[in-house]
Amino acid sequence: MNQFRPKGFIRPLQPELQSIKRAMDTALIFITLYVSLHVYGEDFGREYLSLFIFCTVLFGIFAEHQEIYHGWRGDPLFDDAVRILLSWVIAFALIASSFFMFDFGFEYSREVLELWLPLAPLSIITIHSLRRSSLSYLRMNGLNTRSYAILGGNALGKRLNTALTEMPWLGYSFVGFYDDRIDNTQRRQDGEMVETIEGDFKALLNKARLGEIDHIYITLPLRAETRINQLIRELADSTVSVNIVPDFFTFNLMQSKLSSVKGIPVVSVFDTPLNSSLDGATKRLEDLLLCAIILPIIAIPMLIIGTAVKLTSPGPAIFKQLRYGVKGEPIEVWKFRSMSVCDNGAEIKQATANDMRVTPLGGFLRRTSLDELPQFLNVLSGTMSVVGPRPHAVAHNEYYRKHIQGYMLRHKMKPGITGLAQISGCRGETETIDKMERRIHHDLEYIRQWSLALDIKIVIMTIFKGFVGQQAY
Repeated sequence: MNQFRPKGFIRPLQPELQSIKRAMDTALIFITLYVSLHVYGEDFGREYLSLFIFCTVLFGIFAEHQEIYHGWRGDPLFDDAVRILLSWVIAFALIASSFFMFDFGFEYSREVLELWLPLAPLSIITIHSLRRSSLSYLRMNGLNTRSYAILGGNALGKRLNTALTEMPWLGYSFVGFYDDRIDNTQRRQDGEMVETIEGDFKALLNKARLGEIDHIYITLPLRAETRINQLIRELADSTVSVNIVPDFFTFNLMQSKLSSVKGIPVVSVFDTPLNSSLDGATKRLEDLLLCAIILPIIAIPMLIIGTAVKLTSPGPAIFKQLRYGVKGEPIEVWKFRSMSVCDNGAEIKQATANDMRVTPLGGFLRRTSLDELPQFLNVLSGTMSVVGPRPHAVAHNEYYRKHIQGYMLRHKMKPGITGLAQISGCRGETETIDKMERRIHHDLEYIRQWSLALDIKIVIMTIFKGFVGQQAY
């Protein structure tokens, strides 16, 4: 007799090992603090206990944000170490700055803190590295391994198999591709199917029933929902672990995330990397810190440039142009005036080589990007960011959004003074659609890959290669 069975919801994977990892890292932070105190003969008093608690809590928050405990999926060891170090440094810096700004009545040994600051993250990185190396050694020598097959000899199946075979330390042994559409000549000619298919679904089901396969990954397209449901029902007559790999790569994913609404799984397709309060606060704090460093340095040069612009040609020193900001909302972007005109209407002609509208001083300012220095005031006011997609004139936005798919997605982040497109050589006139498409590609790639480390990298590269360019005129 058939019995009713509730379908239930998808639950997030939370292995108990993650809790053990967190506990071990907390213990290491405590041990390294105790060792640092012991080295310099200091007592473990109330002030150090408070410091340990605050640093541990903040490190846990930033470590979770950096996905340190979200399970190892083949990320390079160096990347893991950088995330651990970054989480610890930010946590320690916030605690240190709070103790500096507010008098809590605690006194700390400078020598103890100088030893504890590098000792804690190095010990955590060492333990993480040893754990990964041990698992890698065991799995590469045939211990703790699992066999898997892929149901669906398509592009997604090939992509998944490539990812798994490039990481032999995960301990996965590939059995082969299986697909019912072996005899589809058209799909083979179009290059959609893999070259070697081990068999059809019945052959796969027989192997699963015999216990020869541990995991099956179903990579069939989303439109095959009825077929997938039937296959899963038949696979229930085995002990194999079944995994569905949805083909979301058919979409132009940007900052995609898996979330849930009361247990109902929801996958975002287009999203902003600054959706969480922590990410938004981190990006804003980065902008304010960079402004605090840069504005005092450029204050006098800005005064000199503004005076020179005013004296060498008629018109205002600062040109304010209406552009799109985050969410496509209009903002005023400040620049030193580099032309004899101040176009800000429905039609704006881009600057070209030997453009008669560009003043002699303006040409120098544009080639060296010095005309954009006032935009640090935009950053200070919160309408722009130091790093982000460059803002385009409203007229150009309205034109290119009709000709380039996904153009407006670049406005899911604040526009920036510099960006990935600028350090990649995409500056100057975009007289053809393909040049603008290349710039938009870099803008969207920046949004997909955004991180604090990427912003710092772009700022550093801008100093060496982003200010001056032959294409800027």
